[in-house]
Amino acid sequence: MPPAGLFLTPGAGSNRDQVGLVALEERLSPLPVERMDFAYRTAGRPFPDRAPKLVDEVCAGVAAMASGLGVDPGALVLGGRSMGGRICSMAVAGGLPAAGLVLICYPLHPPRKPENLRVEHFPDIEVPCLFVSGDRDEFGSPDEFAEHLPAISGRVTTVWVPGRRHDLRNAEEAVCDEVEGWLSGL
Repeated sequence: MPPAGLFLTPGAGSNRDQVGLVALEERLSPLPVERMDFAYRTAGRPFPDRAPKLVDEVCAGVAAMASGLGVDPGALVLGGRSMGGRICSMAVAGGLPAAGLVLICYPLHPPRKPENLRVEHFPDIEVPCLFVSGDRDEFGSPDEFAEHLPAISGRVTTVWVPGRRHDLRNAEEAVCDEVEGWLSGL
């Protein structure tokens, strides 16, 4: 069954108007897409709140979107860019229902700190996942992802955008193509 909507969150240094998130909303129309801002950004603070607070914000945003559409939260696909996608994946691992996860430039670890992995919740993810990243992303290489993604029990699809780094600059159309195709296969 196709998803009832897509709930998207931005990376740590951006907001709901990040060009890639806007491009996805435009491409996927008429599918309902909600682009959320985290409270720290709307308050004008440059640094994110701790993960549990961000997870709570995602849970509240998903509940509001589902209620507005008159659907179960489990009918929505969740995700976003970098930190935003990571927070959505943590919410789903913690029990938030979802039809799947779209994780664009997932930050597997901070740049130049591969020992600081952000994968402890992967075994608790049981929904289909789409990971889209540049093959030169400093937050995780294809080999590093290949090592850690098998911990996810849901179906995992990975897409590597050739020659791109973490910002995926000028690759919005390619990312939209991948997300649109993956969503149509759910």
